[in-house]
Amino acid sequence: MKKEHNIFALAMIFCLAIAPVYGQYYSKTVMRATLRAEKMTRLHFFLHDTVSGENPSAVVIARPNITQPSSFGFGTLFAINDPLTVGPAPTSTLIGNAQGLYVSSSRDPAVFTTVMYADFAFTSGRFNGSSFSLISRSSSSDAIRELAIVGGRGAFRMAQGFALTQINFANMTTGDVILEYNVTLYHY
Repeated sequence: MKKEHNIFALAMIFCLAIAPVYGQYYSKTVMRATLRAEKMTRLHFFLHDTVSGENPSAVVIARPNITQPSSFGFGTLFAINDPLTVGPAPTSTLIGNAQGLYVSSSRDPAVFTTVMYADFAFTSGRFNGSSFSLISRSSSSDAIRELAIVGGRGAFRMAQGFALTQINFANMTTGDVILEYNVTLYHY
């Protein structure tokens, strides 16, 4: 009986001693052999962010439970379905839309800063059915803003890159804005 206890004890010690060796974090990076060349695409278009009127493209979906001087104050969450056009005029040719969210993230009421997630989908032209995704911070204090591109689908599959954007038109009373986008995408 004592011999059985010793064998059992040795087996338990062996199991406990070997578990940390095999239970450690493991990672392996495999280099893919790819025949596809990375492409670079540059895009230029205008985004129309309309919060006023009977048919807004951006609406407030949540506000913080604090008193603020502006309806665009810190913590306000917007849902967007903004049209993308070839030119700055609202009647310019429609090429797609940006759908997503942005949240007002600045406590300073003089500086409108947002963190934005949006999918920029193209509905006509060469890139019809393709889109890229943007997640980034944008501050009104910057004349030209640089935003991060983090993915894409269709022609922009696995896209990464950046968008440089600047205000083309802003109505400070209504909050309506037209932004000019210059986008550089790297994709397969």
